Amino acid sequence: MSGPTRPAATEDPVLPAESTANRRALWRIVFASVVGTVAEYYDFFIYGTASALAFDKVFFPDVDPALGTLASFSTYAVGFFARPLGGLVWGMVGDRLGRKKALVFTLLLTGLGTFAVGCLPTYHQIGIWAAVILVFVRLVQGFGVGGEQGGAVLLTAEAAPRERRGFWASLVQLGSPAAYLIPTALFALLDNQLSEAAFLSWGWRVPFLLSAIVVAVGLFVRSRVEESETFRAVKEQRPERSPVKTLFRGHRRELVGGLFAKFVEAAVFPFYTVFLVSYADSLHHDTGVVLDAVIIAVICELVALPLLGRLTDRVGRRPVFLAAAVLNLLLVVPAFEAVRSGDTAVIVIALVAGLALGHAGSYAPQASYFPELFPSATRYSGVSIVWQFGSMIASGPFTVVAAALLIAGDGSYVWDAVYVCALITTSIVALCLLPETAPARRGGHEYAPWPQREARRSG
Repeated sequence: MSGPTRPAATEDPVLPAESTANRRALWRIVFASVVGTVAEYYDFFIYGTASALAFDKVFFPDVDPALGTLASFSTYAVGFFARPLGGLVWGMVGDRLGRKKALVFTLLLTGLGTFAVGCLPTYHQIGIWAAVILVFVRLVQGFGVGGEQGGAVLLTAEAAPRERRGFWASLVQLGSPAAYLIPTALFALLDNQLSEAAFLSWGWRVPFLLSAIVVAVGLFVRSRVEESETFRAVKEQRPERSPVKTLFRGHRRELVGGLFAKFVEAAVFPFYTVFLVSYADSLHHDTGVVLDAVIIAVICELVALPLLGRLTDRVGRRPVFLAAAVLNLLLVVPAFEAVRSGDTAVIVIALVAGLALGHAGSYAPQASYFPELFPSATRYSGVSIVWQFGSMIASGPFTVVAAALLIAGDGSYVWDAVYVCALITTSIVALCLLPETAPARRGGHEYAPWPQREARRSG
């Protein structure tokens, strides 16, 4: 990963002005992409919350509580290990058959998997087979998720005007914090209104079953979105060689660098939103204080994401990404100390800084940065590989490893802090070696081949 040179490749064909998506069509694409992202992360957060609140008792009731939590987090992690395979498969589908077709199937698999979890029998009904079935559903679901968000941001990035690509693509990232708020509110309501017995009997199922609504809306909207113009423009010119082979032959630097750059964002979100809640519980503090602080911070992130996306159009993708990674590194120990203090104001400040600045600052640039690293004919595969392999390594085992390190450290957060800092530092090094891709910072030129639209008003 030496030197920010532009990869050698042929220029993509020019798209005529009359084929450019108008603003209304672009908003439709953004909405379709956001709905899919909500569906993906709804599962992500609902499962993480259920793992912390119920799954140790529902699926692993006969083991020590600490080990039960570890086991439930393990089933949470399983889905991540199917994502890279899904990324490879759906990436090839998206590059060969179209972005829209891939995204319809990935949304369907993701949503049905979430709904299926809500229908599963428990340990008390069928014994250990309940956990086995849960793991199988998570694998199928992870396979579907593998092509979901990478494709969603790609569809929007390819439809957006070049000079505002960072802003438009960052809007897709709103789906993640929005998806966090929905299940968090549902679980809080159910946990407060139901007895523990009722919650463990049927209450935990409700948020999973309600995912059917998100999927139905998403499928309806995506069925009305037109195929990516970029995909249509290069379809006839695409070589027969496999997109994955093309990437590994000519774009290894971007693949490896992008994968490592993904670590910081993939690690810090579960750190702030899931693990710190578990850490507060291990200290016998009121976890509600941390959860409330997370909700406030996530709301702030909803405001910050498009602002930071717009900033990347002006100053570049890499400076924003890199600054956020450094900020995250500096916040790890203060975040732990804030939770240890039990002071509500301190916890809110730490989490707002971590999520609305640290996480958002690494999350907003990804939506335009990763697509810009790869040429059009292999872009879906490239983005999916970076996104899913990075998530598998940094986010998939995160809660399991962090919980195990907390147990091994007799409740001390030292080894957890080292673990998080190591992941963040990896991203910082990768970002220092990767190129800038924002056209505004490259004299108006793309880093990788991209269909060049005729000049037009972006408003």
